[in-house]
Amino acid sequence: MSAVATMPAAQLGTSLPLDYGKRLMLFSGRAHPALAHDISRRIGVGLGPINLKTFSSGEVYCRLEESVRGADVFLIQPTCGNPQTGVSANDALMELLVMIDAAVGASAHRVIAVTPWYGYCRQDKKSAPREPLSARLVARMLETAGASRVLTMDLHAGQVQGFFSKPVDHMTATMMLTQYFHDLALDERLVVVSPDVGRVKLAKKFAERLGADLAILNKERPEHQVASIDHVIGDVRGKTAIIVDDMIDTGGTLRAAGESVIRAGAARVFATATHGVFSDPAYEILASGPFEQVVVTDTIPLRPGAPANVRVIPCAGLLADSIRRIFSDDSVSAAFDGQNHAF
Repeated sequence: MSAVATMPAAQLGTSLPLDYGKRLMLFSGRAHPALAHDISRRIGVGLGPINLKTFSSGEVYCRLEESVRGADVFLIQPTCGNPQTGVSANDALMELLVMIDAAVGASAHRVIAVTPWYGYCRQDKKSAPREPLSARLVARMLETAGASRVLTMDLHAGQVQGFFSKPVDHMTATMMLTQYFHDLALDERLVVVSPDVGRVKLAKKFAERLGADLAILNKERPEHQVASIDHVIGDVRGKTAIIVDDMIDTGGTLRAAGESVIRAGAARVFATATHGVFSDPAYEILASGPFEQVVVTDTIPLRPGAPANVRVIPCAGLLADSIRRIFSDDSVSAAFDGQNHAF
């Protein structure tokens, strides 16, 4: 009989330690290679070699050019389009899925989808009969492909996390953005403006960090990507207003919000959001709007031709820190003092 079998139960350990080199590996899709390179540089780990291409039929191909067996594989791919690399938002989503499947099939220990911009996030509920819950569908696709967990940033709505059965590490750019406006040393008479009632909690947290007042816009949506703003709830007269949202798409709603705040008597108006989608004709709309600055992060690559009032804050440091914490099994929320759910 072996020595282990004859050892008294009280002396047996509760785990079997393995002495092996735990590996962190990074791979980038074609949606935002600049962000992936920045994350790689900050972590100090080179991007893994990967072969990605689109066949003439439009199908996406992927091959990992290095062994990932037993490694924690982080796939950096916001599900957005990138005209410079020739991928659309749907291409990016499909590419992420085949990257996950390739890593799982190559015996990776864990596969983490790093998608700071979570595509289809606005389709998180039914606004009319017979509509899909596309945000839930994307969650199911990522899990079916084999993702162990998802790392994302400032989801459109908190319930999107509930569409996953796997862990979701949610980051927020609130601290970065509030620090940016704090460093601007704006007028002491600040007011943070929520573009609608759905963003009040986010705007309230933003206002608390800046020591500013809070105002709310009364907005209605008669149809998709169209907004009607009736009036401003709160006092903005003579103040510097900062309109806070999670994303800016075509910019039409944002410009209407800025014009409403100016009509209500605001002296200056700024705008900020985590995700700068900037679909056409966003640049033209924002250039003609009343904003001194429109501040976003680089979760989505900024296409050429942005107006002079657009400012981009890099988020690679935040992503790199979260990736390190996931790899070492540390708390991600601790990096935000538990304040990373601004819903």
